[in-house]
Amino acid sequence: MSRRTMLGAIATSPLWMQSAWAQPGKLKISHQFPGGSIAQGDFRDRLCRMFAADVERRTRGALKFSIYPGSTLMGANAQIPALRSGTLDMALVPLSYAGAEAPEANIGLMPALVTSYEQGFGWKNAPVGRELTRILNDQGLVIVSWIWQAGGVASREKPILYPEDVAGMRVRGGSHEMDRLLADAGATAVSMPSNEIQAAMRSGSLDAALTSSTSLMSFRLQDASRALTTARGGAYWFMFEPLMMSRTVYDRLSKPQQAAVMAVGAQLEAFALKSARADDAAVASVYRARGAQVVDLNADALRKWQAIARTNAWREFGERNGNCARLLELAEQSIVVI
Repeated sequence: MSRRTMLGAIATSPLWMQSAWAQPGKLKISHQFPGGSIAQGDFRDRLCRMFAADVERRTRGALKFSIYPGSTLMGANAQIPALRSGTLDMALVPLSYAGAEAPEANIGLMPALVTSYEQGFGWKNAPVGRELTRILNDQGLVIVSWIWQAGGVASREKPILYPEDVAGMRVRGGSHEMDRLLADAGATAVSMPSNEIQAAMRSGSLDAALTSSTSLMSFRLQDASRALTTARGGAYWFMFEPLMMSRTVYDRLSKPQQAAVMAVGAQLEAFALKSARADDAAVASVYRARGAQVVDLNADALRKWQAIARTNAWREFGERNGNCARLLELAEQSIVVI
């Protein structure tokens, strides 16, 4: 058989057609949240497991995944640098955790900039979302699933409703700009990942914490709290917490594999939205059952928080660099004035 004949036979064989999928590989997905199963547990862990199962099915086993919940693979703050370097394949992680190295990331937890799920999830196909995708791609990150979560406030003593309620308290915000908001309201801002909040509240080194409704339950903050402000009546704390892939890893995948990853990621966004909303409602019952005082944020309080955020947090973010200025300009096109 001539070389040309042999190559022609290979090119038309089923085995050659299957080679559009790369050789079998096992990718690691890291997150800081409690582990569970596809059917039960923290919805962010469930989403990772659903993603892994569906992509494996679509790629006929060419891509397989190992899930590492609860920071068992690496610390929460180490995940985004590891994604950028290609030493971690995937992570579901709050984007604002990258804010110290890449200030643009703090657009994902900008106080009172996003005040509804419709607004947050609408970013994906809006100019602000396309610009954020471009910036993160340049920084070595690929957004696979857009996930937004509303958050509330757990407090060791009293409910936190209006800005003046945090005066003199030590409060965890979750991003540089959220910390600035708290400082402007008279609090001492404390920085830490969400999986460290409960221990800090138990020890008394933290008086209150803002985090997602899901984390308020998953990390059992009700065991260290006497009061809760829910997101049911609105929220000035909306976090962008995407499932991301290292661009280095993504670029190594075949085109069909890339398509499978992105298609499954997009389909799971509906699950994320439904689950986040369900947790906003469920958290009130969980805390009330432990005897905590439960209040809902109201429009008047939200207006006051937004007014403070505009004064310094938004302005300072926009002044950090050209990317930040552009992101803020585009985000304000979809802002809801309270």
